[in-house]
Amino acid sequence: ERLKTTTVYVTHDQIEAMTMADRIVVMNDGRIEQIGTPLQLYDAPANLFVAGFIGSPAMNMLSGTCSDAGFVLKDGTLLPTGRARGAEPGAAAILGVRPEHFELHDDGLPAEVLAVEPTGSETQVVARLAGNEIIIVMHRRISARPGDVLRVRADPDNFHLFNAESGVRIEPEKALA
Repeated sequence: ERLKTTTVYVTHDQIEAMTMADRIVVMNDGRIEQIGTPLQLYDAPANLFVAGFIGSPAMNMLSGTCSDAGFVLKDGTLLPTGRARGAEPGAAAILGVRPEHFELHDDGLPAEVLAVEPTGSETQVVARLAGNEIIIVMHRRISARPGDVLRVRADPDNFHLFNAESGVRIEPEKALA
């Protein structure tokens, strides 16, 4: 910025790209997957490749099907997501949830703790939620140990829904004003 010079920088390190770039071009096998600012890529990944590549730890991916009531995980657990445009009831899909978007909540779903990794300012928890291994990042210390059950939830506004076949993002319907 100080030199007012445009620079093209190639890196495989997504943290480096996120911190240095004004705009990022995410490529996969020579194909452009998405172009945008670091936060555009993080907040609205265009497909599963971008969703899995941008963010550390990576986005949790949960397989299931769409329904009028929400998203149904493989074990039958229903997550209320709202209706998604382009997602037919019964259609296979993948729900993405970033690790930091989970929170402890008394009304949450049970998640069995598999491992706890305190890193100082945050705690990473590897857990099993409805048969899926997930990573949860808490910006606080918790005293959980393997075998404990935490009750967790995530705000549906932070969910990312992808077509299971194409991997392309499915947009949620906006509420009518």
